[in-house]
Amino acid sequence: MEEGDSEMWNNFSNNFRQVQSVLDRNRLLIQQVNENHQSRTHDSMVQNVSLIQELNGNISKVSSIYSDFNTDFTNMIHQRKNEV
Repeated sequence: MEEGDSEMWNNFSNNFRQVQSVLDRNRLLIQQVNENHQSRTHDSMVQNVSLIQELNGNISKVSSIYSDFNTDFTNMIHQRKNEV
């Protein structure tokens, strides 16, 4: 395995750890939103606004991580083709 392969797999692994962490957080946020919705109190509904905003931000974060990884991976593949 070449040095670039090791670096690529490390980046791949780190990206997926970041994604999993955000998805785990989203799962907790969704549970809280559901609990707040069931309680139907004014304060709970107000709190849901910020929770849903955080969810939206996290979805953007996951999308960005995947996009960055895709770009890095594609660049590495193109670089490899040019080396051959």
